[in-house]
Order: sequence, then C-alpha cells, then structure tokens
Amino acid sequence: MTTRPTATDRVFALLRERIVGGDLAAGSQHSIYRLSEQLDVSRTPVREAVLRLADLGLVEIERNRGVRIRGVTVADVREVFELRLLLEVPAAAAAARRADPGLRRALAANVAATRRHADAGSEADFSRVDRDFHALVASASRNPRLDAEVARLRDSIQARGVSTFGRSRPLAEVVAEHAPVAEAIAAAEPEAAAARMADHLRHTGTLLMGQVAIADETVDPRWADDVCAAVSAAGSSMLLTPDSPEGSR
Repeated sequence: MTTRPTATDRVFALLRERIVGGDLAAGSQHSIYRLSEQLDVSRTPVREAVLRLADLGLVEIERNRGVRIRGVTVADVREVFELRLLLEVPAAAAAARRADPGLRRALAANVAATRRHADAGSEADFSRVDRDFHALVASASRNPRLDAEVARLRDSIQARGVSTFGRSRPLAEVVAEHAPVAEAIAAAEPEAAAARMADHLRHTGTLLMGQVAIADETVDPRWADDVCAAVSAAGSSMLLTPDSPEGSR
C-alpha cells in the first residue's frame, strides 16, 4: 500500500522545487509566517519542511529572521566530495571483494541503462540511474548508515540544481567513468575499483567546483590530494578486511 504524502512532504517538495528553480533566490530571506501564507498551509508543516531543507543545506535558519536561502559554494562542493571520497572509494574496493553474480549483473545492467539514456539525451532518467549506480556500489559495504550517508551527500548538492549533466561534460563522459568501476568490481580487482572510483569522484568534484565558482574564486586542482592520500595510506580495507566479510560491525 502506497503511503500518501503528508502536508510536510508536499511543502518540502514545493519549497525545494522553488529553490532549485530559482524562484526562491540564493541569499533571500523568508519568514515562516509569510511562507505559510503564500503556500496556504499552517505554519507547522512549513517549520518541519524547513528543518528538512536545512538538513540538506538548502536553507539556513536564522533566529528571529526566518530562513535564508543558501547558494552552493566551492567549499560546499569540496566538503561533500571529500566525504564521498572517504566513503565511496573503500566501498568500491569492498564491492570488488564481495561481488556476487547478482551485483555484477546489476552493475552491468546499470551501465547499459546509463549508456541508453546518454544516447537519448534524457537527463532525468540518466540522473536516476546514476544515483542507482552509486547506491549499488555503496550497498556492498553492507552498512545501511553508509548507504544513507552517500545518498544524503549526493542529494545535498543535486537537490540544489547543481549537476555536471549536460553542462560541464556530456552524459557519455559519465558513462565512460562508471564503466571501468563496474568492470573492476566484476573482475574482483579491489585496488582498480577503488582507483577508478577515486578518479570519477575527483573529476566530478572538480567540474562542479568550477561551475559554482564566482568572480575571481579559483579551484585548487589538488583539492583531493590529501583525502586520496589518506584513503590510500589506510588501504582499500578501510571498511572491511578480506578475511572478515562482515567487517567489524
């Protein structure tokens, strides 16, 4: 049975759409009272929706001033992708160690689907299967908290309308970066899987930082070096060891 969306769900979806679409401009301030009037709902679902938006980094709650719409900064993107590197690179290595026929088939089908959507130029469908790709790799950690955090980090950027798709690179280029990750996982090559995932995340993070940079703001091309060095020093077994398939949970 499908659960019907609550008033908070509807307000959250509407406000997020207006923020991503630019109707609620970055830097603008809005009171809970005014938002509830504009949306013709009570203040409670607006307050609850705003808390969810704040968790995604879309707004900042300012005491006695309501909420301020946040733009995406270079620092935001860097922080998100540093965390994604720390989580998803070891997860890719774990996936290569644990890959069973089901995961291999799912990744192969996903790469094929991304290629079809890239050829068709369907950004919405491509975005969905791109999300699924990273979720599949993260799921190999067998750690639901890691799965949820990877999804939250990705959404914290994409929910604000920031994406490389069809902007700073063609969709086919993303497919070309996903495929080697999937191939290394299928071949049970943890180091190669980790390296290809690191390449993909570094490239994506660099492109996104370039997109959101303003005025004379510059992007350090070596922004990910320290994080990647830390992951490498810890080894591809950050999440688990080969002789302990369930990790230390």
